[in-house]
Amino acid sequence: MVEHLVAPLGLAVAAPRLSWWLPAGAARQEAFAVRADGWESGRIEGERHIGVPWPGPGVGSGESVTWQVKVWTDAGESDWSDTSTWETGLLHPSDWSASWISPAEGEVAPAGERPAQLLRATFDLPAEATVARARAYATAHGLYELFVNNRRAGDIELAPGSTAYRANLDVQTYDLTDLVGPGPNAVGAVLSDGWFRGKNGFTREHDCFGSQVALLVQVVVELDDGGRVVVGTGPDWRSSTGEIVRADLIDGEAADLRLRQDGWSTPGFGDRDGWRPCAARDDLGFATLTSSPAPPVRRTEELRPLSVTRVGDGAGAVDVVDLGQNINGWVRLSSLGPAGATTTLTHGEMLDEAGRVTLDHLVPFDFMKQEALSPGQVDQVVSRGEPTDTFEPRHTTHGFQYVQVDGHEAPLTADDVTGVVVHTDLVRTGWFSCSDDRLERLHEAAIWSFRDNACDVPTDCPQRERAPWTGDWQIFAPTAAFLYDVAGFSAKWLRDLRADQWPDGRVPNFTPDPAGPAAYDHDLARFMTGSSGWGDAAVLVPWEMWVEYGDERFLTEQFDSMAAWVDFAATTAANDRHPTRAASRPEPADHETYLWDTGFHWGEWCEPDSDPTTVFTREADLADVATAYLHLSARRLGQIAGLLGRYKEAERYRELADRSLAAWRAEFIADDGRIAPDTQPNLVRALAFDLVPDDLRAATADRLAELVHAAGDHLTTGFLATPYLLPVLADHGHLDLAYRLLFQDTPPSWLAMVDRGATTIWEHWEGVDAQGDGSLNHYSKGAVVTFLHRHVAGLRPDPDHPAYERFTVAPLPGGGLTHAEAVHDSRRGRARSAWRIETGRFDLDVEVPPGAFADVVLPDGQRHEQGPGTAGYSCAVGEFLPDRAAI
Repeated sequence: MVEHLVAPLGLAVAAPRLSWWLPAGAARQEAFAVRADGWESGRIEGERHIGVPWPGPGVGSGESVTWQVKVWTDAGESDWSDTSTWETGLLHPSDWSASWISPAEGEVAPAGERPAQLLRATFDLPAEATVARARAYATAHGLYELFVNNRRAGDIELAPGSTAYRANLDVQTYDLTDLVGPGPNAVGAVLSDGWFRGKNGFTREHDCFGSQVALLVQVVVELDDGGRVVVGTGPDWRSSTGEIVRADLIDGEAADLRLRQDGWSTPGFGDRDGWRPCAARDDLGFATLTSSPAPPVRRTEELRPLSVTRVGDGAGAVDVVDLGQNINGWVRLSSLGPAGATTTLTHGEMLDEAGRVTLDHLVPFDFMKQEALSPGQVDQVVSRGEPTDTFEPRHTTHGFQYVQVDGHEAPLTADDVTGVVVHTDLVRTGWFSCSDDRLERLHEAAIWSFRDNACDVPTDCPQRERAPWTGDWQIFAPTAAFLYDVAGFSAKWLRDLRADQWPDGRVPNFTPDPAGPAAYDHDLARFMTGSSGWGDAAVLVPWEMWVEYGDERFLTEQFDSMAAWVDFAATTAANDRHPTRAASRPEPADHETYLWDTGFHWGEWCEPDSDPTTVFTREADLADVATAYLHLSARRLGQIAGLLGRYKEAERYRELADRSLAAWRAEFIADDGRIAPDTQPNLVRALAFDLVPDDLRAATADRLAELVHAAGDHLTTGFLATPYLLPVLADHGHLDLAYRLLFQDTPPSWLAMVDRGATTIWEHWEGVDAQGDGSLNHYSKGAVVTFLHRHVAGLRPDPDHPAYERFTVAPLPGGGLTHAEAVHDSRRGRARSAWRIETGRFDLDVEVPPGAFADVVLPDGQRHEQGPGTAGYSCAVGEFLPDRAAI
């Protein structure tokens, strides 16, 4: 693995870091050696095998390296590994001879109605040449697809992706070796608005990053005779429009196949009417160009419809396609009807009483303009009558399970429609199974929700907003890191968070943030930016990535951003007082310097039976939430500073953590030990964040249990506290209650979603709320599956020993389960915990990867230390400790 990627193409770093697994049975690496392309390092002493700096000679732009590793361990000397490769991109602005260009658009249509542009040029290779290697380096302001000689280059979708375009623009590298040849060649691109110029978020703002789309492409062809041909975008490129008459990520895509310009990316296409010279963009530079540390977005799976139903009669009849799964992506339609036939595809998550697709619950509301906006998600195609034609929109995505097809005369069949799943092509690293089918379906729903919302950035939902909310990723990042390798995915997102962070340290509600600096002086934007729990992603996400992957760069690169956020929160706490507190206590108490009680906070978003609009009032006092997060982030930042050897900062932030903790306790713990607000979320946070003194923990947990019982053994938590609820109960002597909540099947609960057919996690516990609003695909509440991994199966990472160098296996059986298993491919190798109860015996199998150790704790209290390899353990069910919280 190279920089968290497998065989990456186009890295923006010349000396990347390498990682490898140790051979089976090895407990410790003693030394290693690397060889590449005729060079060999020789033996290098050291135990490190994760994130090892490249020890070889310097590598220039566009160079490929084929490398191997061998290791010496306590188990002996290994053979050389299989070969792997990595390749740099164009590392310096001076490497670019191509120039930015924009298509000749003329008058630009309104957002959502703009056609995709076609851009093309030709170039020649020597007639007798043999191509040894060919690469294209490409990026855009907008979305682009690259074509060479009438064939699409690569399989990347939605390139160049969603970034903080003002600071970071990713370049994609394509292997064109098999696409170019001697003589004339042609290169072209389809270019549309995408995130750069199209509609963004729930307000549908557009032209956020610029008002013109642009393209940058450089093709480098190396010949067998040592020759080199370099061509790229410039004054010889021409542009036109084609079949895509409308393309927007949110609104959808429309194509009139009668307008298709066949062969437009072939060298023989020649000059045609309607093709005009592209415009040079001398105002665009190269300073922001980089490469993505994350895998690209791809088409990852295809689904055959579960059913296709004809609804209605006569001219009003429609076909409703049910994929059986809520996905992110699009559909491919292969039956388009006669020439001129217009087919409309509406994508949604729900059907109305008549069995038609409804988008009523996904209608966004613009609070600034006080008006409802279009939910979008509508594609359209006009047939040109060719029976082999298909329609597959690739310049939009939708979140949907159902597709309503209007205008198709003959009934469709399942053979005519294919669901195409589209998301970041992450490597799967975590699995869970157990004896309860509903829990397995819940786990699968959480996985699908994450897949659907991992579309280059971690979004909240794949339909209505598609916004990369900081709070959602803060909540779900630990869960995601178990299920998938999200190291590069998170590194990319944190890079943009740093770029979008305000000068005063506040963190936007989502990043990339289309508003950018324009929001700094906007009264409402200033008020609504800087929420606790959301902005704390600046600290908590890199911490979780450090724990999972052991990559110190998450901490070093993010440190200034973390400090800026915590300083913003601390300064706000010190300088401002909430009006109601000032009225009731005119003379501020000493602790109020560290009490964060002003500003806007999303708080416990989406609590059951709550009115979410209350958070938008400027009178809301959420000091209990904000001060708790101030303490947690300051405490984590103190730990991080210590890890990095920044001891003065470590002391400073530890002191801030102590003082904000004292402020929380002074304000919210009464003399008799009672905690206010007396709510499930507040008590969960009090225990999870270590806000209560040790002598009050048991009483606080008991009170939390009372509140759960008072709610009919139901939860009343929202976004922020829900991930901690079951672990807190289980770890404080209420394991049975945690299982009762897990298996609760009336709302609000997870299994109520499953029983109602959910294939993804809902935003609101009840699905669609009383106001008729609610996404059915939000992963936040799916963070509960971490309880399945860490408590039910018992596979728990240790923050003091990152990257599973040491971890705990401590399953807590309950709920009538008879077996459970969690498997995780960590940076060191596979960790596994699998238990089964049969004939009164509890049997546990544990697998520890090479270079790691596990502390194994059985339900009866037995403790064992296990090194690399597999081992089995057993105890009698009747000997389970009555209070397994001691584990």
